[in-house]
Amino acid sequence: MPKNSKVVKRELDDDVIESVKDLLSNEDSSDDAFKKSELMVDDQEEKDVDVEEGSDVEDERPAWNSKLQYILAQVGFSVGLGNVWRFPYLCQKNGGGAYLVPYLILLLIIGIPLFFLELAVGQRIRRGSIGVWNYISPKLGGIGFASCVVCFFVALYYNVIIGWSLFYFSQSFQHPLPWDQCPLVKNATHTFVEPECEKSSATTYYWYREALNISSSLSESGGLNWKMTVCLLAAWVMVCLAMIKGIQSSGKIMYFSSLFPYVVLLCFLIRGLLLNGSLDGIRHMFTPKLEIMLEPKVWREAATQVFFALGLGFGGVIAFSSYNKRDNNCHFDAVLVSFINFFTSVLATLVVFAVLGFKANIINEKCVIQNSEKILKLLKVGNLSQDMIPHHINFSSITAEDYNLVYDIIQKVKEEEFESLGLKSCQIEDELNK
Repeated sequence: MPKNSKVVKRELDDDVIESVKDLLSNEDSSDDAFKKSELMVDDQEEKDVDVEEGSDVEDERPAWNSKLQYILAQVGFSVGLGNVWRFPYLCQKNGGGAYLVPYLILLLIIGIPLFFLELAVGQRIRRGSIGVWNYISPKLGGIGFASCVVCFFVALYYNVIIGWSLFYFSQSFQHPLPWDQCPLVKNATHTFVEPECEKSSATTYYWYREALNISSSLSESGGLNWKMTVCLLAAWVMVCLAMIKGIQSSGKIMYFSSLFPYVVLLCFLIRGLLLNGSLDGIRHMFTPKLEIMLEPKVWREAATQVFFALGLGFGGVIAFSSYNKRDNNCHFDAVLVSFINFFTSVLATLVVFAVLGFKANIINEKCVIQNSEKILKLLKVGNLSQDMIPHHINFSSITAEDYNLVYDIIQKVKEEEFESLGLKSCQIEDELNK
């Protein structure tokens, strides 16, 4: 082989090695490009799947700043007039403590499962009431629209009640209160109490004639009540300011709007317990009338109250839970909010029955005084003998217990003539039942 043949071979080998390196490098780059393109396709497919499942909404949808805000929002939505106003009325109507039993049973069987269902649906799909039903089936989208219409009508009359509250709040900075006494009417000769107010009461007269300023009949429209119009406008402005930034603003409002009613209820309860006869009302509340529990009407009204109190079917529960992350423990939330709702109803009922006991005692005292005066007149006329009246009885400061003792004696002695005497028993339980 010539001397320079080794040099030529070495050069050829170097060229082959460099060609192989170039080929391998090209394969690696093309393989990387293929892998990257495959990865992009996979990412796109996964993203498409997530879009189908709604996880892209999860990235865009705002979330609660804290779990406390969310719980307060759910409590604030479910706790309302149904607990403070309607529940005590149904409790009084359906046997007091006996009504708590069917209500608690239906809350466990119907209320909590359905409440949990709405929480879970909103949290999983992360959409509002309309979006949730459209996601489940486009044919069911009308249910979401119907729930929004119902919420709209509820908001209308709730804001009217808020307007009434604002009116009374503005009028309460007076002493004496304008609804404390009946107004006086002056004419050319003398001054007298408003006859309409005297027939009803000062609070009733102020409500109908001053606050509402109602017309005489439905056929008369009446003029514009500018006081209530301003109060209603103020109520809507407050609601708009609370919701102007979505949950970022309404979530902060929840700290006040959800907690302040409990402060007020506790103040009312403490004040109510200090009133004379409040314990009679509370005892009447927790004295069950078991025979009423057998009536189907009681169970039907208890079921209605469960739906109304928890806000089931209104769409609000779904909307609030849709701002949660999907790994949130909605089991715990459903049980917690439901029992907070129940205990709030019991707390409000305690307040109402304490005041009812006080009111019943006042009415009963008037009954005792009026009938004691009747007994004195019968003693003077001679229809009753002074001998049947116990010596320790003082009619000038007679108590309800002493009157009931005299009443029983007269009823036994004058058994045949008792009805003609026109005396009433004046029992506190009779007034509480009314």
